Amino acid sequence: MRIMNFYDKDIVSIRDLNRKQIEEILEVSERMVPYAMGDKRTKCLEGRILGNLFFEPSTRTRLSFESAAHRLGIDVIDVSEMSMTSISKGETLADTIRMVDAYCDLIVLRHPHEGAARLAAKFSINPVVNAGDGAGSHPTQTLLDLFTIKRAKKKIDGLNIVLVGDLKYGRTVHSLIDALAMFGANLTFVAPESLQMPDDNMKHVKEMGANPAVTDDLTDVIRYADVLYVTRIQKERFPDPSEYNKVAGMYRIDNEMLREAKSDLVVLHPLPRVDEIAPEVDGTPHAKYFEQAFNGIPVRMALLYLILGGEGI
Repeated sequence: MRIMNFYDKDIVSIRDLNRKQIEEILEVSERMVPYAMGDKRTKCLEGRILGNLFFEPSTRTRLSFESAAHRLGIDVIDVSEMSMTSISKGETLADTIRMVDAYCDLIVLRHPHEGAARLAAKFSINPVVNAGDGAGSHPTQTLLDLFTIKRAKKKIDGLNIVLVGDLKYGRTVHSLIDALAMFGANLTFVAPESLQMPDDNMKHVKEMGANPAVTDDLTDVIRYADVLYVTRIQKERFPDPSEYNKVAGMYRIDNEMLREAKSDLVVLHPLPRVDEIAPEVDGTPHAKYFEQAFNGIPVRMALLYLILGGEGI
């Protein structure tokens, strides 16, 4: 039985959700797993149309939304080549959203500019789900991260979670720390000073009761971690390439480093990776990042199901 009403709800930021709502999404996501794997079939949202509007390159997010939609019987309109649209003629985002809104029942938007999803929600009659906006927010990634942690560790409360890499520009961690603070996890931020968590994000999680530790030394803290969340240092978000070159390759997780870790440490990464995690780690029990990527399907299925009023699962 549902305790929350998600019908027709925009999901622009993880801050749009409270803990009870997140817990319900995770519970529905668990029920979606056999459908996501193809072991069960449903057409509970047949006749609905999803507009996938991606102004930025994406593999996992775009394909997992498409897969989630097809598993539920939803048809997909995919717009991922902007040069083929009226955007290339100078059409504003607001007008594009109004038009796409007329052709579908829900819009999934990825955009390079922070705040674009909130703007889209303002101009769209139908619900908008933020699939990442600049260095701002990525709420569905946060939900699948939480789902992966909970499946691996059976809980989220009280875990020691270390986030390492690009914490300044990484929208995945900006959303994730808000949710982890809601669940009472213990947070440690590992990054060079130039890539540490922005002050506004730090202030917000402190207001929520978290007290994150801050360091630039991963070897100091890895032995205490229950979850290690690794992020790529994002070259494309640096305004100055020389600044990127100063920090590129600063952290690398390999089997030697993991010898210092707990035997049940979970290593996560939102992907794509470059050289932050050595391929040798893939074969260890620590590696959960490919499972994490798959979990985007049941979690996004759960969101589509709840927002579009699905029944029977």
